[in-house]
Amino acid sequence: MSEPLIRPATQADIGALVALEASFPEEDRFDRRTWRRLLSAHASILVCDTPRDGLLAAAVMLYRKSAGIARLYSLTVAPEARGKGLARALLAACEADATERGAHAVRLEVRASNSSATRLYEAADYRVIATLESYYPDGEAALRMEKSLERAL
Repeated sequence: MSEPLIRPATQADIGALVALEASFPEEDRFDRRTWRRLLSAHASILVCDTPRDGLLAAAVMLYRKSAGIARLYSLTVAPEARGKGLARALLAACEADATERGAHAVRLEVRASNSSATRLYEAADYRVIATLESYYPDGEAALRMEKSLERAL
């Protein structure tokens, strides 16, 4: 795999973003309309790609003007690119984006059964702040996690 580049997504990435989520359960996937809406909303979509391998990972950050908490809405890595540090690099880029936008913390929800994602977030200093029962359409619970972006003085 050649050196990945993390950059903002564009409308030209929509087809690749839809394809990237093909490994997700159908009820958790974003369709083209959702990607178009996210690209024009109070969101930041960062993608990780390489000239040779194409788009390998993506993350969606949501922002509300008056809130100091950014929300990591989605983080996806192509199955063939997992275990190569892309999620960790993309997560760090999302945190930098949130800091630049004035957020003091990042929150996310993750399926309670997704132990690999939970380990990723815990290794990046996220902590569980709540369990949300029946959060997902299939009835599975979510863990709400949060990380402070403020540095200790």
